[in-house]
Amino acid sequence: MNTSISSHPGAAIVTGASSGIGRVYAQHLAARGHDVILVARREDRLRRLATELAGRHGVGAEVLVSDLSKPEDVARLEDRIESDASISMLVNNAGFSALKPVTQTPDETIAKMIALNVTALTLLSKAAIAAFTSRGRGALINIGSGAGFAPYPGIPVYGATKAYVYLFTQSLQSEVEDTPVRVQLVLPGAVVSEGWEVAGGNDLEPLPPEIVMSTEDLVRAALRGLDLGERVTAPSVQDEALLRAYEAAGSRALQGAFDATPAARYAEP
Repeated sequence: MNTSISSHPGAAIVTGASSGIGRVYAQHLAARGHDVILVARREDRLRRLATELAGRHGVGAEVLVSDLSKPEDVARLEDRIESDASISMLVNNAGFSALKPVTQTPDETIAKMIALNVTALTLLSKAAIAAFTSRGRGALINIGSGAGFAPYPGIPVYGATKAYVYLFTQSLQSEVEDTPVRVQLVLPGAVVSEGWEVAGGNDLEPLPPEIVMSTEDLVRAALRGLDLGERVTAPSVQDEALLRAYEAAGSRALQGAFDATPAARYAEP
């Protein structure tokens, strides 16, 4: 069933819109007729993108210069989501990584990563769910990562933040069950992105081209997943049964964790 909301799209907020996945999302959403509200730190890039989208698609394109690792900037965006009834979509894309062992990662980098990847995403998701539920329509898209499935060498904090996004977003889906509000979790794998360079990827051996997806292909697949009504979209996972098995194993482990009796392997010898 096609559940696209693009016939009456409203305005879409895209965080981290100055480059990479966020920029491509903004381009595709504008092409679908959404007015776009572009959020990132780099004003020059946002303004160029806004001019491009307004000229090409005839949509409204607004620039909000924000650093979402700062509480005051998150609060301003929360207020906008709550007060602007035209907003019908939030793409929580802003985030960053650092390719270093945790012992070599500066404290301020860890704090900023958690503030952006976890705290900002959580608070903006909360604002969006409340606003969209009140308005009777809306879509929240949270960008997680395949790195959140299991520990991955070199990105201990980033992977953990994306595991949080995975569990948090699935919990939100339960909260909006039987409402018109949509919550989609998108799980990119390796993607061509400026974020890889920022994280320090240029210092490593290049990734094999057969595992690296373009941002264009990723966003096209993710939006197609939204249209199809998917709750979890992992464009790189060819075998959908892997996702179902992963979810089922997690559910069984959760159920198994609640038992008043210690497991037999802990019996005294």
